[in-house]
Amino acid sequence: MRIETLYRYPVKGLSPERIPEAALPTGGYFPGDRLFAIENGPSGFDASEPVHQPKIKYLMLMRNESLARLRSRYDDPTGELVIQQDGREALRAATDSESGRAAITRFFESFMPGELRGAPKLLTAPPTYRFTDSRSGFVSIINLASVADLEARLGRPVDPLRFRGNLMVSGLEPWAENDLVDREIDGPGGLKLQVVKRIERCAATNVDPDSGARDMQIPKALMKNYGHVDCGIYCRILAGGVVREGDVLVPAETSAALDLA
Repeated sequence: MRIETLYRYPVKGLSPERIPEAALPTGGYFPGDRLFAIENGPSGFDASEPVHQPKIKYLMLMRNESLARLRSRYDDPTGELVIQQDGREALRAATDSESGRAAITRFFESFMPGELRGAPKLLTAPPTYRFTDSRSGFVSIINLASVADLEARLGRPVDPLRFRGNLMVSGLEPWAENDLVDREIDGPGGLKLQVVKRIERCAATNVDPDSGARDMQIPKALMKNYGHVDCGIYCRILAGGVVREGDVLVPAETSAALDLA
């Protein structure tokens, strides 16, 4: 399979950032991905002892489709979060300062007051944690052929960004990724991924990533057409390496489980 595009999502629920390459660390996370979340009222998250929390505790597209109307960018060197609204810069705040975090809270209190259960505070993941939906899969792969097949069934465009994946790939047959669970994928520079599970889709995919309109019923369409609600696969990083647009990933012939046996 060929990597067509790479994306990271620095803030859970906010817009993607397309990147030309990513250095995937052994046993770690997709770089710059889900570094932050915005709690919707007290979440109970403790950065000193991080425990995976249900995403409903944070602002997220499944419930808060208005987030899709924002365009966000995280600047790694400065630690600043920049948010644009209606084509103009609406927020520029340092994520590592008290005043910056307070400004982020004020922004979301003004932007979406009717959707809040409490103060929308920025949470920062410690080095050993990320605000991912999966407890074990930290790199997500979307097969563009599967999205195209769904698009053909529905007779209307389906933006692959609805599925918020890290790697968008071509070269596989539609839905062939579902058969890769428990298998390994080899990449450039000794990269080795292990596919841990298929990604079950929720109502977040119903939201148009540009307009914020809840204009489709993707899980329902998946179930009706294929008998499941899955689109994409989660992987863990067994051996690190750098991936770039245009790189080729090769699924192993046998499953990791059989290799271990």
